Amino acid sequence: MALAKEIMGSSLIDKSSFLSSSSSSSSSRRLALNRSQNRVFLPFEGKKVQAIMRRGVKSTTLVAAISEDLELVKVVPEKAVKFKVRAVVTVRNKNKEDFTEALLKHLDAFTDQIGRNVVLELISNDIDPKTKAPKKSNEAVLKDWSKKSNLKTERVNYTAEFTVDSNFGIPGAITVTNKHQKEFFLESITIEGFASGPVHFPCNSWVQSKKDHPGKRIFFSNQPYLPNETPAGLKALREKELRELRGDGQGERKLSDRVYDYDVYNDLGNPDKGIDFARPVLGGDKIPYPRRCRTGRPPTDTDLNSESRVEKPLPMYVPRDEQFEESKMNAFSTGRLKAVLHNLIPSLMASISSNNKDFKGFSDIDSLYSEGLLLKLGLHDGILKKMPKAVSKIQEGGLLKYDVPKIVSKDKYAWLRDDEFSRQALAGINPVNIERLQVFPPVSKLDPEIYGPQESALKEEHIVSQLNGMTIQEALEANKLYMIDYHDVYLPFLDRMNALDGRKSYATRTIFFLTNVGTLKPLAIELSLPPTSPTTQSKRVVTPPADATTYWMWQLAKAHVCSNDAGVHQLVNHWLRTHATMEPLILAAHRQLSALHPIFKLLDPHMRYTLEINELARQNLINADGVIESCFTPGRYCMEISAAAYKNSWRFDQEGLPADLIRRGMAVPDPTQPHGLKLVIEDYPYATDGLMIWGAIENWVCDYVNLYYPDSAQVCNDKELQAWYAEFINVGHADLRHAEWWPTLATPEDLSSILTTIIWLASAQHAALNFGQYPYGGYVPNRPPLMRRLIPDENDPEYAIFHADPQKYFFSALPSLLQATKFMAVVDTLSTHSPDEEYLGERQHQSIWCGDAEVVEAFYDFSSEIRRVEKEIDRRNEDPKLRNRCGAGVLPYELLAPSSEPGVTCRGVPNSVSI
Repeated sequence: MALAKEIMGSSLIDKSSFLSSSSSSSSSRRLALNRSQNRVFLPFEGKKVQAIMRRGVKSTTLVAAISEDLELVKVVPEKAVKFKVRAVVTVRNKNKEDFTEALLKHLDAFTDQIGRNVVLELISNDIDPKTKAPKKSNEAVLKDWSKKSNLKTERVNYTAEFTVDSNFGIPGAITVTNKHQKEFFLESITIEGFASGPVHFPCNSWVQSKKDHPGKRIFFSNQPYLPNETPAGLKALREKELRELRGDGQGERKLSDRVYDYDVYNDLGNPDKGIDFARPVLGGDKIPYPRRCRTGRPPTDTDLNSESRVEKPLPMYVPRDEQFEESKMNAFSTGRLKAVLHNLIPSLMASISSNNKDFKGFSDIDSLYSEGLLLKLGLHDGILKKMPKAVSKIQEGGLLKYDVPKIVSKDKYAWLRDDEFSRQALAGINPVNIERLQVFPPVSKLDPEIYGPQESALKEEHIVSQLNGMTIQEALEANKLYMIDYHDVYLPFLDRMNALDGRKSYATRTIFFLTNVGTLKPLAIELSLPPTSPTTQSKRVVTPPADATTYWMWQLAKAHVCSNDAGVHQLVNHWLRTHATMEPLILAAHRQLSALHPIFKLLDPHMRYTLEINELARQNLINADGVIESCFTPGRYCMEISAAAYKNSWRFDQEGLPADLIRRGMAVPDPTQPHGLKLVIEDYPYATDGLMIWGAIENWVCDYVNLYYPDSAQVCNDKELQAWYAEFINVGHADLRHAEWWPTLATPEDLSSILTTIIWLASAQHAALNFGQYPYGGYVPNRPPLMRRLIPDENDPEYAIFHADPQKYFFSALPSLLQATKFMAVVDTLSTHSPDEEYLGERQHQSIWCGDAEVVEAFYDFSSEIRRVEKEIDRRNEDPKLRNRCGAGVLPYELLAPSSEPGVTCRGVPNSVSI
């Protein structure tokens, strides 16, 4: 098959002279391809002559058609010619449209026929030598919009035809102008007709009407370029697109905007509703916190430092492309959360506000799964009369009955056992707080003048009899003692928390012993309250039970530990460490890294939906009197606890899995082991599975980075990369910008380490902390998020009530029926995978990688390794020697199993923080 090539030269080339300079061997006739310039080099009269693999000619060039055996078929003189190329444009339709959208759609179909079209224009990689501007094609319109726009298919393909000169070069960008009334979702564009082959433009963006956004939308091809390698024709467009994404920092953002900017968390409260709804600003000198996406709304009437709120059902601003796609929004908005919170709870509260029922025993909880909420309350008929349509619709969808959580699906009472209480510290929904005990008794870091003596109330006599004959020092040295310590997290807030109606909490410490079979057993629980004076202690220690009365006292102590754990899990490990700290990183990436940048292409799947889910959290979950405040013991102080953890303990350099394990003493450095460390508890499911995924991510990232950054100079000289990382630190985390622990970004190894941590947090770390919330927490006694009673001692007036019926007292200390139901609705929704989820090792938009065969190969290697990890996790869950993940009544640990079906599955690792 003949190949068309440009031969750069000034003399006429004939067949004999060309062939005489070429060896007859196949190896010497092989063309050497320079990937970055898309050129080949041919031998000619002892010199290498450049041949451009594209149609057309440049000045002082000759065009030669050369057969596969280098037969010179034809030589023609230079002459610019015009030829046609075609664009295939894929637009995604909405499945459901409201009346206004349908009306605008019909209007657009009509006006398209009279010239109000969707207009495209190709832009070359090359500069026109005459105008010194990028070469452009003629404008072309999408054909048959009026005929195809009403097709009832998910995707519609349109075409447009361009005429370009033969010296146009390769298109690197395309502009789109939407002259219709309505936005549309542009999925991709493929340009066909260039000799170099099809050119792909992965768009995946909403294109707004020109009346809302007069400028042309710019889309780049899938060929990545570092800033200093950007083709001349794209340089100005690359900079222009970034300027538009940054915005000017002024005014209120419209829902159709694509502007990424920063603000503090000044919209969680609503002081205009009264002092009870006021909340402090998070972010700034007073209370450090990561930054969130700026909306620019006006301040409240009563506090100029607080931004006014937008309440449901009205949407809050996030950049248009960050909003949920239709299938994701449908799954989220029709879930149990909306049904219970917005349709049912208000009516229930009005009906039974004077009778907020307690659980009286296990049967009351079981009935939520068998009877449903309304029947359990005895209110079905009454509520049905008040809101028949809403309730019947909810009832039809099964939303008033809860699925049996996995934690009780195998063994109904497993959660009561000490071994299960301990196992969940290693293989539950919050396996990231357990640490190896290195000093006994543990010591507080709080100021003793404010919070009393730093020494713990735990003493040798509390635990020494349970150490299998070892002394405490021997147990410490043998790595046998472990602790979950929430003392310093909660103690500064306890006075205020316990003053709230119906909220009671301790600051807890729990000591565990590692048995010879690799499981943990709890030895003692320390329960602390704020001291009444600087020299007093308000601490007590509870140990495993000796009789029936102390049995329920022990169960109450474990419930308070679990309540502490649930709060730290939700406010610190889940929200702060994977949601809030990712947001400024995403903002900086869109503001500083062009869509052409290879690092943006790497990070893009790991940023999907995060800004939108964080916005929904600010609107419904972490706001004043929102779900989190309602359901968790700290109440209105929830976000202040999160902010204190950010200030006191969050460090980006320790967010990677190996660094975190070493920090907690759960692993020790060992260069002979995989990942350079050795676990001190071999059967630690979160860590063992996590390290496999960490290793797969690390290898993939290193391969990717090394393709684009062969040396440190490339990293240091990449202005976009350096600007992204600097802005992430100095603006996104402005309150901690002077910390000395921030990693440097000077070498390919630095970059790989930073990116591996980011991808780990967005994918596996978030999955491990999120998708087990209903399977483990949907049975409220297992992990009560809220406690309403302290444990009475013998001098307490409530002790007689407790002693008379300790089980009844236990259930009265748990959340009420309505509180539990609201919490169950929330964690059910948060644990649900949507139908359009994209999991680790997957790419829904494969064309993003088509610009580089080496990247595609490296990604397939990564995908294969993720599939191998999944098989290994399945194998481990069937190994009877691994008692923390296999055995009678034991849940297999699947939270880090990469794949999942839609729904609540207690497994699956999405690419991003998407729920």
